[in-house]
Amino acid sequence: MSNSRERLQRAQEAMGIAAKKSLGQNFLVSDTVIERIINQVKAFEPEALIEVGPGPGALTDLLRELNLPLQLIELDHAIAAYWRDKGMPVIEEDALRLDWKQFYTGKKVVFVSNLPYQISSSIVVERSLENEGVAAMVLMFQKEVAQKIRGVVDSDHYGLLSVFAQTFWKMETVTEAGPRDFQPPPRVASRVLSFQRIESEVKNRKAFLGFVKSAFAQRRKLLKKNLSGILSQKKLTEEQLIGWLAELGFKETARAEELNPGQFVKLYKHFGFE
Repeated sequence: MSNSRERLQRAQEAMGIAAKKSLGQNFLVSDTVIERIINQVKAFEPEALIEVGPGPGALTDLLRELNLPLQLIELDHAIAAYWRDKGMPVIEEDALRLDWKQFYTGKKVVFVSNLPYQISSSIVVERSLENEGVAAMVLMFQKEVAQKIRGVVDSDHYGLLSVFAQTFWKMETVTEAGPRDFQPPPRVASRVLSFQRIESEVKNRKAFLGFVKSAFAQRRKLLKKNLSGILSQKKLTEEQLIGWLAELGFKETARAEELNPGQFVKLYKHFGFE
């Protein structure tokens, strides 16, 4: 069996394409990384699959072998046409502008992608805003973004993305990927994460996102200062916030990076968004 580099070359010749920097295209060519991604997808026991950015098919060809409904989303016209000619359902649009509800039919949907780096954070936020739909995800990120998603309290990586993603997903690191695992090689290291949806007390996810965003607006400022605008909007007092922080075991000098995701949810619920 030919390796993924040879398959990439043949597919690119068939499509008449080269990787486009403008679309953040770095095609995966590591058989080891590909195998680990596919194994993780299988472990989730999906009933349907969505792949964003199939490119020349490093993952797509193996996903097709699972004999499950597979929806492709591809912005590059030549690549979309190639897969359409192979009889695959392809939506030729920006994944961030689509209404994903059209893909949810009650089946267990798993989303898999070697994501273009420039949309990776936004994709995680968008899928986290949904309270149903995608049941699990296996996604490639720039390593620095992956570290932010799985950031821990009081670390440099911990912030908005950490709190929001960890509130709605159980995550694990699947594998690392270096520049040589792609063609062309990116300048940064990559990491694959798996996501499994978990239950959350948060109902109004958009409001929660805004709340956490405000809390981290200026990292060096105290939490009570960053949340002062929301306090005023909700006709709440700083003294009330200080009391709620005390219930969580914090002083009034607490900063956002000191609270774990669960504590953020408890604090948020005091503000009456739901």
